[in-house]
Amino acid sequence: MPAFISLDVRDVRAAAEWFTGALDFIELFAMPPGDDPTLIHLRRWRYQDILLRRSEDDAHVGVGIQLSVSATYDELDGLAARARAYGQADVDGPADTPWNTRDLALVGPQGLRIVLTARRPAPLRDAAFTANMERWSTEQQQANDTSR
Repeated sequence: MPAFISLDVRDVRAAAEWFTGALDFIELFAMPPGDDPTLIHLRRWRYQDILLRRSEDDAHVGVGIQLSVSATYDELDGLAARARAYGQADVDGPADTPWNTRDLALVGPQGLRIVLTARRPAPLRDAAFTANMERWSTEQQQANDTSR
């Protein structure tokens, strides 16, 4: 687990059920096991981990903080439908971005903004943006080479 997010919540079990029900995370373990854990480790894909920790406070995630995780292009519509069906009213997308991704954004427990992002398939990418990225990458490499 090279990087992960910890989220303090009053009801660890309810928060875990939201992540597993709405966004396809799995529960790796709960401590202690059972219905009233103080910590739950969730994972969606490898290195997409969340530790839910019991807190007595109603802590909310600060404005401008978000959890961004990779997804596949084909799963975003289904995840949006699941989140909405799970009672999540604040679901934005999925929508194409100018930088050749398709993003699904929503707000989860404690106000955590979550963005699931997928690379658009080649036929759906903006060719001009791709060409600019390749040009900028070459220019940056050349600038790095001359500064050494």
